[in-house]
Amino acid sequence: MIDSDGFRPNVGIILSNRCGRVLWARRIGQDAWQFPQGGIKAHETPEDALFRELHEELGLGSDEVEVRGCTRGWLRYTLPRRYVRRNGSPVCIGQKQVWFLLRLVGEESAVRLDACDHPEFDHWKWVDYWDPAREVIFFKRAVYRRALKELAPLAFEGDADRQDLS
Repeated sequence: MIDSDGFRPNVGIILSNRCGRVLWARRIGQDAWQFPQGGIKAHETPEDALFRELHEELGLGSDEVEVRGCTRGWLRYTLPRRYVRRNGSPVCIGQKQVWFLLRLVGEESAVRLDACDHPEFDHWKWVDYWDPAREVIFFKRAVYRRALKELAPLAFEGDADRQDLS
């Protein structure tokens, strides 16, 4: 599903632990790390897509996380020309995303990257909240910064010193 401007609706998942660190996942067979994310299907709400992607990519159910909040409206990024697949119709030029901040309330051992038939990730680790905005592929950095900054007050309630380290 591509909108009239060429953007694919998508959800992004920032999963934090009790220490405020976030889950960072490596794409299979690549040295490319990112937050879990995935497309919103025609019949889904962003919340529906969130929980489907959470299960497919991380093997987690809704009872193992607490939804802390989400970004207001869509955050967009445009793909560099070399990444645009021109064989589709309509052509997808980028993604528009609603980002969700979750906290893991279940056991860390419940994270399973092989919960679906075609896993996207082969490794994960906990990293500092602000690291992904500096480490993700260049064309996603602005969206990551915006999502992390908007959700920081929810991630660090009561810890004002860590809210703006971007």
